[in-house]
Amino acid sequence: MLKNLYTKIAGDPGDKTVKEARGIVEEQINPLEPELEKLSDAELRAKTDEFKAHLADAAAQPRQNLAELREQLNTAADAEDRRLIEEQLKQADQALVDAERDALDEILPEAFACVREASRRTIGLRHFDVQMIGGMVLHKGQVAEMKTGEGKTLVATLPLYLNALAGRGAHLVTVNDYLARRDAQWMGPIFHALGLSVGVLQQGEQKALLFDPSVKAATRELDYLRTCTRQEAYRADITYGTNSEFGFDYLRDNMAWRLEERVQRELYYAIVDEVDNILIDAADHFRSRRRSVGRVLSARGTRAKARAGRLHHRPAHTRHHADRSRLRPRRAIARQAALQSRPP
Repeated sequence: MLKNLYTKIAGDPGDKTVKEARGIVEEQINPLEPELEKLSDAELRAKTDEFKAHLADAAAQPRQNLAELREQLNTAADAEDRRLIEEQLKQADQALVDAERDALDEILPEAFACVREASRRTIGLRHFDVQMIGGMVLHKGQVAEMKTGEGKTLVATLPLYLNALAGRGAHLVTVNDYLARRDAQWMGPIFHALGLSVGVLQQGEQKALLFDPSVKAATRELDYLRTCTRQEAYRADITYGTNSEFGFDYLRDNMAWRLEERVQRELYYAIVDEVDNILIDAADHFRSRRRSVGRVLSARGTRAKARAGRLHHRPAHTRHHADRSRLRPRRAIARQAALQSRPP
């Protein structure tokens, strides 16, 4: 009730976000379309280099400050000095991220327009204005709700491309191996036309793929995909995979004995497809199963210990007989129930 009253007075925050994003689409992105249509494929590809150069210039000073602090940390001997430098490192790292985010926001209109043009040229799909709005919402780290058939896969290409420009990797987390592979095959030509690489994680500790338009496989499911190492898939500009693969790789990396055995790099940006399923339904299901399995294991463990204790104190020639006798009452009860349920 109070929420409805607040919404009536202050307005829906979601409507404000959509209205702001719609203004950017209509005033900044759409006017760029005629100009980009005149570019050659090579000139469109060169836009990626321009964006990366802009990001590098914006992050140059924060990155230098971070490097200097890391060098000071390596040479510091006093524990208190190290603690202070570590705090400064956290602030410097956050300052670098903020500088990159500000630079990404500056190039967002032109970057989104380039993705739209690349999509139209490669796979024949042009992003609608509402899809542009969805891409901006995802770039801000918010939840974008879209119905089946509204083009979520195409929407994701916009923020994936934009955030991959930072060079730290962008991940798309989906629900199964088929969707990860299909989306990479389907959207791969867009990223390839813009000069970005695409990796795909598949089930299995060492199984991974890279998008390569020159590959023609024996089966349609593997067209334009070639096998690669797990490290290569993670070092691609954009990586598709399931929540379980990303999660287990993270756990394995934390148990690795050597740095070269780790496969992931820093976790920078990710889009979670079917976020309600992965973060709510699947998480609750896993938690419920964990509780139930824990109870079963505890009960089985208790019964096993009690039974082992009883058998340990019995003569050896009677243990097998005593073990089999435990099943007889159950069989007798089952036969009795069957006889009672038989019609007269």
